[in-house]
Amino acid sequence: MSKIIYLVEDEINLNLLLEKYLEREGYEVTTFSTGNPAIARIKDMPDLWILDIMLPDIDGYEIIKAIKAFNKNTPVIFMSARNEELDRVVGLELGSDDYLSKPFLPRELIIRTNKLLERISGTNKADVTSISDDLNMAGYCISKKQRTVFIGSDEIVLTKKEFELLYYFIENKNNLVSREQILDNVWGDDYFGSDRVVDDVIRRLRKKIDKFTIETVYGYGYKLVYKS
Repeated sequence: MSKIIYLVEDEINLNLLLEKYLEREGYEVTTFSTGNPAIARIKDMPDLWILDIMLPDIDGYEIIKAIKAFNKNTPVIFMSARNEELDRVVGLELGSDDYLSKPFLPRELIIRTNKLLERISGTNKADVTSISDDLNMAGYCISKKQRTVFIGSDEIVLTKKEFELLYYFIENKNNLVSREQILDNVWGDDYFGSDRVVDDVIRRLRKKIDKFTIETVYGYGYKLVYKS
């Protein structure tokens, strides 16, 4: 069955061009030129949202907030012609999975879309076949299958990238990992942005998961120190 993509882009020519490229790749695409009709379709739960930030009625930030409030694991790719670093950071804070700065080649969007959906599908298969649902560490109950973290009865809300990075550290506990290893394994080899995104997500993890110790090894990378 074809993957379903919802594309939100107010530039009509670009909207039509991206729709054509995505359909040629075999995706089933529904397009929107404004934000409110897109928000009204969040319960459809497509396989991927591709969002422009600047829209005539509401901005893409409001849409991703609504998407993640309904299902925090729904993947989102942001597009923007505005301040790249600011939009990238805000997008990550809200849970986006990738970011494209305009102008870009349509083929780049196709490559990123393919890689993102392949990575998500592969992770889901591993969740079912090889990972126990619940893991208890340092007082936290962590479910890879449900992508949740609880301490007692309180849920610690993590973005998709925060959870994936946390679990990568857990799988490599007490081992030193470099920024390059983290980018390859958590963001994927199709990520083209700054490696400082790793520092930003780790900073947020340290605040949210403060019973874990994530050490910085200057000049190399990071280590999750854990004694059972």
